[in-house]
Amino acid sequence: MSINKAKLTETDIITKFIMPAVQDAGWDLMKQIRQEVKLRDGKVIVRGAIAMRTTVKSADIVLYHKPHMPLAVIEAKANKHEIGKGMQQGLDYARLLEVPFIFASNGDGFIFHDKTNPAQLETRIELSDFPTPQQLWQKYCAYRGYTEAQLPLITQDYHDDGSGKAPRYYQIQAINKTIEAISRQQNRILLVMATGTGKTYTAFQIIWRLWKSRQKKRILFLADRTALIDQTKKNDFQPFGTAMTWAKNRTIDPAFEIHLALYQALTGPEEHQKAYKQVSQDFFDLIIIDECHRGSAADDSAWREILEYFTSATQIGLTATPKETEEVSNIDYFGEPTYTYTLKEGIEDGFLAPYKVVRVDLDIDAQGWRPEKGQVDDNGELIEDRIYNIKDFDRTIVIKNRTELVAQTITSYLQRTDPMAKTIIFCNDIDHADRMRRALVNLNPEQVAKNEKYVMKITGDDEIGKAQLENFCNPKKAYPVIVTTSELMTTGVDAKTCKLIVLDQNIQSITKFKQIIGRGTRIDEKFGKLWFTILDFKKATELFADDRFDGVPEKIMVTKPEDIIEDEDGSFIDELTGVEPDTEDGSTDGINEPEQDYDSGSGSDLGEMDSDWGDDQDEKRFIKFQVSGVTVKKIAERVQYYDSDGKLVTESFKDYTRKTIQKQFTSLDDFTRKWQNADRKQAIIDELANQGVIWQALAEDVSKDLDPFDLICHVVYDQPALTRKERAENVKKRNYFTKYSAVAQKVLNALLDAYADEGVQAIEGKDALKANTIVAFGRPLEIAKKAFGGAKQYNAAISELEHLLYQSSNEASKKLA
Repeated sequence: MSINKAKLTETDIITKFIMPAVQDAGWDLMKQIRQEVKLRDGKVIVRGAIAMRTTVKSADIVLYHKPHMPLAVIEAKANKHEIGKGMQQGLDYARLLEVPFIFASNGDGFIFHDKTNPAQLETRIELSDFPTPQQLWQKYCAYRGYTEAQLPLITQDYHDDGSGKAPRYYQIQAINKTIEAISRQQNRILLVMATGTGKTYTAFQIIWRLWKSRQKKRILFLADRTALIDQTKKNDFQPFGTAMTWAKNRTIDPAFEIHLALYQALTGPEEHQKAYKQVSQDFFDLIIIDECHRGSAADDSAWREILEYFTSATQIGLTATPKETEEVSNIDYFGEPTYTYTLKEGIEDGFLAPYKVVRVDLDIDAQGWRPEKGQVDDNGELIEDRIYNIKDFDRTIVIKNRTELVAQTITSYLQRTDPMAKTIIFCNDIDHADRMRRALVNLNPEQVAKNEKYVMKITGDDEIGKAQLENFCNPKKAYPVIVTTSELMTTGVDAKTCKLIVLDQNIQSITKFKQIIGRGTRIDEKFGKLWFTILDFKKATELFADDRFDGVPEKIMVTKPEDIIEDEDGSFIDELTGVEPDTEDGSTDGINEPEQDYDSGSGSDLGEMDSDWGDDQDEKRFIKFQVSGVTVKKIAERVQYYDSDGKLVTESFKDYTRKTIQKQFTSLDDFTRKWQNADRKQAIIDELANQGVIWQALAEDVSKDLDPFDLICHVVYDQPALTRKERAENVKKRNYFTKYSAVAQKVLNALLDAYADEGVQAIEGKDALKANTIVAFGRPLEIAKKAFGGAKQYNAAISELEHLLYQSSNEASKKLA
């Protein structure tokens, strides 16, 4: 009996035609073929307090030479479509995987897109002519220019612990490109990957493949903070087991092959501190430099000498923020990045959390403060007579009421959103972090009474605070909730559930700014972390305007403290969490000041770094004026968003919905016609949701009694709206049910009632006939057959029911007459 292809689903086409053709060509089902390969997670869209992911389609089939070494993409469609219908979709997946071979099929054959043959990019081939693994691999090697000498390293297996954990598509690209570069004898490599995208895991897989192939036998992993080494050893590098050691006590033990070390443990200003000289210059074959934008970037850095001593080793720099200033350059040392994956790409792919910004402006910051002639501070020190401004506060002078107001604003924000939301407050220095902690403790007595670790200072000088860093980062540990810091937590801290980042620190460095923002960009869906908020008191977020910043915010609000502190009815929080249009550009009208190298000590504390020689530094006596009794007041507020042109505009969520839908439907008639003609209304609803129209949030803003059709007619086209209940009642009044059997009439009435309560999905959903009010009539197939004459007749009745629900575009107008 012949198969009627036209009636087969896409899944049937894959199972009955495509997979047999691929396997007949010699592809191994277990090792070389993967189906339904999801490459992205789906961008998180935030509307108010509601967050959702966009729907992500998966590549139907990906073919591999070996696991994590992709070669080709196959995109299938049902036979009712043209044979090459899936090509553009396949090309998109191939771009992410960086593979040159794309096949599209409807079961009749394949359209083969071959980037290795630019003279004839696309050809049609029969099912029986699908290329073998050897044919594609040979073409791929020629395309990439691989030599026989390169192949053993390029084809070395990834680490697989059997847990099912697999590298993401961009990690595969970074790993494979690095291995390929090393196979070509490239010895300086830079990987630029946004914070939270798994740089350390990527480094582990690179090291593993080089180590297992014996291309690199002794490896050094360098970092500048204890927390980074500790996290690396316990987590990603754990499979190295007994081959790995943490080089402490200024000792390099040649018995081990994988060495983890702090820069500070290997060198110092005195010759006896230069532990790296204990071994020969060719001892290490490979050096990985984590966070290489910091100390190792500068030519005259004390830490650069380690890299220059082991100059024959392959050196790989990892960073989220390649430092490029007049004085410091990573690119000068490492060369152009071998691979880059940006914050913007991470947010678009759904691997990183989006964020919104609340700017709080204080009058004293904008206007400055000048002491009276001869005025002394609280300690009797004569205050220098000049105007002090936002750059001075908490650095050269402390206005105590300002600290109290900032702490009160943070407390009120948390109380109205989530008092247990993990929060990092970045202060100017350790003294400022101390005072901020104290102010927050006094403002949160009930929370502190429950657990004294509710607010803690975590800085380099405080062993008790540093001991709590792991608990703060652990999603399973509730405490600490709020931490104050200055430099220690700017980078390398994997706090997945951090929901609030507070900026009360002078930041001019785009490098530092991106690192701080990175503390919140990790996603942890299990613990409800999909997005985060930045509360900015020092205009630091004006750095979004910098061309080197690639992750634009969901929303920027400029406000005043009492809108957070004093608004008893909660309208500020409603405004804050109620309207976040997508943004495409980070331009602002803010200032752009020259970047500062914060590693030089500008704005930082030596005590924040893990240093073995910091105590030997000569320190000049420094006076920080302490001033009480200065009134700190609010200033004006405004709510601002970025439009697609990068201009600051005032826009509500309804405005965003209107603009989004008008791009797709030119008029009310266009919309109603396409709505009525759609086989499934839910398809239109889902498509608009993927464009950022979150119906739940819009209904909260307008009315929960309207379905998406009426929400659009009302919000976008200014039409009066009918509620779902009114639409259902209008259908019942028309008595069109009388042509059906008694049972069918009861089923249709029950479906209308369900529509009135839940919306159109209650009619169209696959479980519509399983509702409690309908199940008494029998099983779905039984109902369709007995009440309507069969599934075809049932579907026709549902189509008619939907048509009647939305039949007259004049209904709402008649309602008002």
